[in-house]
Amino acid sequence: MKYMNASEVLPENLILEIQKYVQGKTLYIPKPETEYRKWGTSSGGRRLLDRRNEAIRNSFISGSSIEQLANEYYLSTETIKKIVYSHKK
Repeated sequence: MKYMNASEVLPENLILEIQKYVQGKTLYIPKPETEYRKWGTSSGGRRLLDRRNEAIRNSFISGSSIEQLANEYYLSTETIKKIVYSHKK
């Protein structure tokens, strides 16, 4: 996260108003919720996990046991259960 000096980006009257509440501290101003992106959408990580989970579900449907899938994907049996018993398709 890059820090900025408020005097470089905010009007003086707004800085004076903010100083009524906080002075000499680092203040985080979050972006609007409409600007949030879900985890992994930029990097493609979410898509990779979705594909992996779909492969796990398909293997389970085809007869692989939960223990086999846990060993194959290096996940706990509890995580495999969450994946195969979820209703996400």
